[in-house]
Amino acid sequence: MCRSIKTLRPPVTETVTEDDIRAAALQYVRKVSGFRAPAAHNRAVFDEAVGAVAEATARLLDGLVVRGR
Repeated sequence: MCRSIKTLRPPVTETVTEDDIRAAALQYVRKVSGFRAPAAHNRAVFDEAVGAVAEATARLLDGLVVRGR
């Protein structure tokens, strides 16, 4: 969907930071919303979406079991 979102799961990336997760979430929300930067009246919902996607991404990465490692 968005080529600038890098793969964060091991073994592709050993160390994933909160900044990596937030950057991926931001790219996703930008792609889905169609806005690179939201207008002032959309800022709160945009930021809320980035936070929710970041939380879901962190849970996903914490729960993944990668076999063969």
